[in-house]
Amino acid sequence: MFMEIAIGAIGIGVVLMVGYVVIAQVRTALPDDTDANVTDGLNSTQTTVFAGFGLIAVGIIVMAAFGLINIFK
Repeated sequence: MFMEIAIGAIGIGVVLMVGYVVIAQVRTALPDDTDANVTDGLNSTQTTVFAGFGLIAVGIIVMAAFGLINIFK
């Protein structure tokens, strides 16, 4: 069961990394005089991706803790 959760977390992490790369490339490709709404939207999306990274990290830590608890039972 823990292996399936780990594989799922890795899959979500890969999707978030691809999303981060796309957002970073879009931000770089846009001209400096871009509309403020576009800039705000990119900042919001990047913040959401960072929050996703944090949630995955917490999930992996909790999963590892449960795995260690089960090993030492």
